[in-house]
This record gives sequence, C-alpha cells and structure tokens, in this order.
Amino acid sequence: MKKHDLISRLKSLASPLRLSPFAFCLLLISCTSNIKDTESVKAFIEQMATKHQFDKSELDDWFETVEIKQDILKRISSPSEAMPWYKYRKIFLTEARINAGVQFWRDNASALAAAEQQYGVPAEIITAIIGVETLFGKNTGNHRVIDALSTLAFAYPPRSKFFVSELENFLLLCRDERIPPTEPLGSYAGAMGLPQFMPSSFRAYAVDFDNDNRRDIWHNNSDVIASIGNYFAKHHWQAGKTIAIPVTAKDEASAPANAPRLRPVGESYKSALNKDLKPNLSLTELESLNLTLSRQLPLDSKVKLLNFELQQGEELWAALNNFYVITRYNHSPLYAMAVYQLSLSILDKKGSYP
Repeated sequence: MKKHDLISRLKSLASPLRLSPFAFCLLLISCTSNIKDTESVKAFIEQMATKHQFDKSELDDWFETVEIKQDILKRISSPSEAMPWYKYRKIFLTEARINAGVQFWRDNASALAAAEQQYGVPAEIITAIIGVETLFGKNTGNHRVIDALSTLAFAYPPRSKFFVSELENFLLLCRDERIPPTEPLGSYAGAMGLPQFMPSSFRAYAVDFDNDNRRDIWHNNSDVIASIGNYFAKHHWQAGKTIAIPVTAKDEASAPANAPRLRPVGESYKSALNKDLKPNLSLTELESLNLTLSRQLPLDSKVKLLNFELQQGEELWAALNNFYVITRYNHSPLYAMAVYQLSLSILDKKGSYP
C-alpha cells in the first residue's frame, strides 16, 4: 500500500476509533518511513526555506536523521515541578550541590563580580541558577536538541506551536553561531548548555562576555554567567531589592465570637492564593488577611502570597518583584524558591568555606 493511501485510511479510522489528536499523530508518524515524510515537517521545511532562505536540500538532510523520542514524550507529561515542595527541595538543597556552588563561585569569581556589576544580579543568584539547572554543568542533557524539539513540535500537540517556534529559533541560532544543527545536545525539552536556555532565549539574551565572537553557553563560563545576568536584567531585576520573606498567619481565636467567618480560624489568607505569580497585594492588604511579615518592607511594596506544601502543614512566603523575575526563567514557584534558598545556602557556606 502506498504511503498516501495508508495515511488516508488512518484518517478515516481516527473518528470511529476515537483516537486523540496526540495518539493519531504518533500513529501517523510511526507509519511513515521518516519524520521528514510527514506533512507537518514538509510544511516546516518549506517555511524555513521560504521565510529564512535555508537550503532545502540541507534541511532535508538534517531531518533525515531526526527521530521521534518516546522517552521525551513521557518526560514532558510528568515534570518534577508537579511534586510537593518538601520533596522538590530535597533534590536541590543538598550539601553536595551547595559545596559545588561555592567551588563554582570561587573558580569564576571575576566573571561573577563583573556580571553583577554590569547587570545588578547577585553572584549567588546566578550561581544558584546554574546549580539548579545543570549541577554546574554535570547534567546538561544527552538528547540531540534537534530530536527533542522535533519530537515536541510534531508529536506532542498540546505544545506543538511553542516547540515549532523553538525549532525555528534553533536552526536560526545554529546558522548565526555556525554550529551544525545535528550536533548540540540538551535536555528532553531542548534546553541547552549550563543555563539551559531554550533557543529563543539564546537568541534574545545570550552574551559573548569575553569578546571571542562566540556566545558559548556550553563550555564558556563567562558567557554562561553574563547570559543569565542579562536575562534577569532584561526581565527587570531590581538590584539590591528583597526577593522573598517568610510570613506567618495570626491566630484569629481572639476575634469577636459573632464576627462573620468565611473560612476556618487562621485561614483568611487562603482567599489570596491563586496561580498568578505577579505581586498584587499591598502590605495593608496582606495584614488584613491576618498575616505577619518576618521583617519590615518599604511601605509601597507589592507582594505575592505563596504557600509551599510541607509534610505537615505549609510555609507561607511574601514574594516580591525579584522572585517574580526568577519565575520568568522557569514559571514554577517551586523552582524559584529552590533557586532562592540554594543561593542563600551557597552565600552562607562561602563565608566559612576552607
């Protein structure tokens, strides 16, 4: 049976078999000799040739080698950020990672100091980002970036639009940086190098800090450090400002017995919890929720109330603008809190490091 006849029959079977778009996409790809032969990839190749003047035969050669990776599809469906805070933090707040962070800081002190001076981002925050992302270069990923991005672009419909765009940016950065697209390795999601930049972030924020005419986030620590600093600066990091502080809920037992209660005693604050991460509460509004800050903040501060699940109970934090900026790197509040707490641990350990 010819390939186009087989595809037509599969399409006709999709409805009665009630295949999801995701399952049908995988079935369709598995029945073709190569991902390059699918209509979606053909259209992408045509777009890259027309829009960006890529050589079509060269694109064909690259996509001839691309493979759909089932392990990537499995990983993207179960990210570690789905676990509770008390488990998540144990991955990153370890003595080994803290000590490695101190050593990275000592080995790259001049670049970290220069980046902090230029971008206003503390050395411990830049160091912690690299520690959380790749354990200072030990875990940069072993998937070919072109495979990872193609898998998610053409075999994962929920995020297809995003990853098609990232694949486009990847091929453009490879051309700009004179890198063969089949060579770079990265994470299962196509994130690259020590800072785990997605291709669009590389093109927008990567920096050639040592002026060697290359933005090398795989091997050049100076470029890595400055690129993270530039990313944060462009997302409006405020130098010298507070990141987050603990909050405690007051005991409401002393409230008048006839006072209306929409929530159980001590839980008025829960009305302010939601998935939005941008600071939206004034200090007056925070205090009206029967919450107490662990230390004073400027009266005009805006905060976001966040809760983090413990084995018993929860932690409450007031997160400010700089915490929000960390979530622009990764939109999970768990990630941002891990970065913040790791940065504090590295800073504290560095003061007593032999």
